[in-house]
Amino acid sequence: MTIELIQGLLLAFALVVILMPPYIRLLRYLGFGKQIRLEGPESHLVKEGTPTLGGLLVIGVALALYLLLGRVEGGIIPPLAALAIVGVLGAVDDILNARTGEGIRARQKLLWQSVFALFFAWQIQQTYGLTGFRVPFVGDVVIDPTAWVLFAAFAIVAASNGVNITDGLDGLAGGTLVIAFVCFLIVALLNPVPLPGGGIGNQPNVAFLCAILIGALLGFLWFNVHPAQIFMGDSGSLSLGATLAVIAIITGQLLVLPLIGFVFVIETASVILQVGYYKLTGGRRLFRMSPLHHHFELAGWDEEKITLRFWIVAVLAGLLGVTLFLASIDALR
Repeated sequence: MTIELIQGLLLAFALVVILMPPYIRLLRYLGFGKQIRLEGPESHLVKEGTPTLGGLLVIGVALALYLLLGRVEGGIIPPLAALAIVGVLGAVDDILNARTGEGIRARQKLLWQSVFALFFAWQIQQTYGLTGFRVPFVGDVVIDPTAWVLFAAFAIVAASNGVNITDGLDGLAGGTLVIAFVCFLIVALLNPVPLPGGGIGNQPNVAFLCAILIGALLGFLWFNVHPAQIFMGDSGSLSLGATLAVIAIITGQLLVLPLIGFVFVIETASVILQVGYYKLTGGRRLFRMSPLHHHFELAGWDEEKITLRFWIVAVLAGLLGVTLFLASIDALR
């Protein structure tokens, strides 16, 4: 299995690196350039017109490789479906943004995400009978099926938007996603079955998908590190965030997802706190700008420094998340 994981990772990396230059030229020809928000940092205005939709190539390569080399059965179907379906939603948003300067409205996007998330959560619960989670130091905890579906759907929407919010600096979202998928690759390989309330016995398939996504994201980062030649776009951030949450669900490790995706959590929290504080105080700001990475930009940090330090935080939080996962396994023994 280890050889297959390495081969899948390297092949995905190679394909993205080979295909990305002509893909970037195609996007430039079609005029799919990023429209930079005027309310963002002024330093980002130089990025105007940089091709977006980079995530579409990442998920396209990942899906094609898995369908070609992997086994489409059991627990692997939900993350593949999330990658494809949410990827289409994100791609539509990217294309509209490039053409009109405005993508899908936030409320409409949230509505579609919620519908998809509820469907994914319900389908997973109905198909595989999962009704619980693994709790570190405690073990398996089973809850009401309806509450399980709502909680799982919330996690999918939150993770999807969390990655999307984080995708604001060159290499930031891509690098933190690589770290998160490495953590869940480890989880999938070591995860014992059956899972709480039911079971999905295809964890090696989940690990293989994680390996392919890691390779594809590393290939994307080759072109996305500062100064970026291409941006991930909603096609990548929304779909990869949703897929990360679905993988956390089917491995029974949803409760460690906030740690493994800690950067996504603090980025999202900074936006919520900023908006709430602004409304409560009649216009005062808690941060110079949100999300949090913009706060550090306006404080004088270089973009590369912010990205690297956030990567370091992601690695440390991911290690803690994997440690708690191992603790949940020990609690079952």
